[in-house]
Amino acid sequence: MREIENREDVSELVNDFYAKIRTDETLGPIFNSHLSDEQWPSHLEKLTDFWETNLFGIPKFKGNPPHVHAEVDRNLNYGVTQEHFAHWMHIWFRTIDEKFEGRLADRAKNAARKMSTGLYIAIWHQRPGNKL
Repeated sequence: MREIENREDVSELVNDFYAKIRTDETLGPIFNSHLSDEQWPSHLEKLTDFWETNLFGIPKFKGNPPHVHAEVDRNLNYGVTQEHFAHWMHIWFRTIDEKFEGRLADRAKNAARKMSTGLYIAIWHQRPGNKL
């Protein structure tokens, strides 16, 4: 077990995690229907930027996760559930715990908790009839 110390560690975590996601019975079909094999490498780089920004405060990530997740939800006929996010978090926590410990590993878990809640609320608000 080691601490998350740099971008290489973040990249390892992200790549290991999404390798599990892509083959997961529940989440794999969702992710794989929205990203082709050719799109995955650049997507993994963007996700590494996202987590590097969140864990180290290095402003690299550019994107709009709530918008992207709302699009995925719309493409799935508004079928993304809280259970999908809970399953995503379970795999994220398991992947972190396989290799990493310490302050930034805990920060990655806490950030995932907050983001999963925020993203689900954001996509829920984008569903027809749920706007405030």
